[in-house]
Order: sequence, then C-alpha cells, then structure tokens
Amino acid sequence: MTATPGLDAAPPTGPDLLRSVFRRHAAGVAVITARGDAGPVGFTATSLTSVSAEPPLLSFGIGTGASSWPAVSTADHVGVHILGEHQRELAATFARSGADRFGAPTVWREGPEGVPVLGGVLAWLVCRVVGRVPAGDHRIVLAEVRLGDPSGTGRPLLYHQGRFHGLRD
Repeated sequence: MTATPGLDAAPPTGPDLLRSVFRRHAAGVAVITARGDAGPVGFTATSLTSVSAEPPLLSFGIGTGASSWPAVSTADHVGVHILGEHQRELAATFARSGADRFGAPTVWREGPEGVPVLGGVLAWLVCRVVGRVPAGDHRIVLAEVRLGDPSGTGRPLLYHQGRFHGLRD
C-alpha cells in the first residue's frame, strides 16, 4: 500500500480545517466602508461575491465581533472597493485591528449617500443594504448595487496563503 499525501496524518477538523483549506483559495481583495456614528468605518474583505445580475446584488461576510460591525449592522448603504496590487498597504491597514484606517496616507472622500469612497482603487460601488443573514459568528450582508465607477487602472490584489499578492503572468 502506498502513502497518500494528506491522508496518512491526522487531518485538521472544524475551524482549523476550514482555515487550512481556504488559505489555499486565492481571493480578490476588497475594502468595505460605511458611515458610522463616530465617523467612517471599513474593513478588508476577501468574501465579496456577485449574487445576482437582476437585480444587481452582491454579498460579503463580516464578523459580529469586528469593530466595523456596529456601523454595518445599521447602515443603509455601504461602499465596496476593489483593490489593485499597488494597494497592499491599504489592504493591510483596513485588516489591522486598532489602525487609523481613514488617517493619512489613506485617500478618501465622502461619496453618495455619505458612504466613504476610497481613492486609487480599481473600481468602487455604493450599494443599498437589503439584508443581513446570520451565519455562525458572522453575518452575510446582501446589498444592491446603486452606482459606482469601474474605470480604475491596474491589476487586482489577491489574498493567498495569508498574504497579499499580485497576479503573475
């Protein structure tokens, strides 16, 4: 009998298994923003998904323990920003707990519906929140695309094996 890679050792289970598998799944990187009572909030997301073309819906996940969750839990609108490979530091800033996410050098402005819109991104959207679905320690936010700008230039930022990467040809 020959050894089968990955099947001979005791495999991880539960949350460790999920994390181990998804570290191998390359994902695009987005930053989600919202207007909060104390100012703008935002976080890095790799869970962005296109849900429907008609109506135009997308989804993303957010942990209920995240610092942005209180604002996102009540926001009528959110911003969705697709990051370019030149924005690794921006992605890291919005992923870091306790960071001043909207301080220098972050470039942003108040956009439609009061949503913070980040500068220099590949594309951005302002979306109306249409649902929040409980999913374990997270919520899946469903949002309808209202307007945006897909005209940024560059190549997408990816997240793989716990690090940010650019595309390779």
